[in-house]
Amino acid sequence: MSSEVWFTVLVLLVGVERLAELVVSKRNAAWSFERGGVETGLGHFPAMVVLHTALLVGALAEVWLLRPEPPSVLAWSMLALVVASQALRWWCIATLGPRWNTRVIVVPGLAPVAAGPYRWLSHPNYVAVVVEGVALPLVGGAWFTAIVFTLLNAALLRVRIRVENQALAGLAA
Repeated sequence: MSSEVWFTVLVLLVGVERLAELVVSKRNAAWSFERGGVETGLGHFPAMVVLHTALLVGALAEVWLLRPEPPSVLAWSMLALVVASQALRWWCIATLGPRWNTRVIVVPGLAPVAAGPYRWLSHPNYVAVVVEGVALPLVGGAWFTAIVFTLLNAALLRVRIRVENQALAGLAA
């Protein structure tokens, strides 16, 4: 099987993982709204969806159109980082439990979570996003996708983290 096919399988698996996240997110958002959750940051959410979809599509397109041949050590090390980023992401999801979703929904009266990876980092899920955004395309040698996603994601995360921090500050007040 060609490296492009293996890479496609990997990207499709990540896509299936994203769909699983959306199922969990929808359930958890309903849980939050049932408890009076307040949503903020609606303006940047569509851009986030487009950017994360473009990561998968762009990486596939670049690999199939340009047929790069990344060194094995790069491909395997980046695959290890993709797996590690998925593990971190699901650790975040498990730690937040029903409070985790892809949107910014805060339930009044609940203290911010300070367990799991949140003991050390305010936004560990975004560490997973950043690592995956670089590593996933590089598994297949998609340098352009990795660079463009990273730059656009940095701009988006500046907005997203500010929105989350403001929403969470309301919990502490």
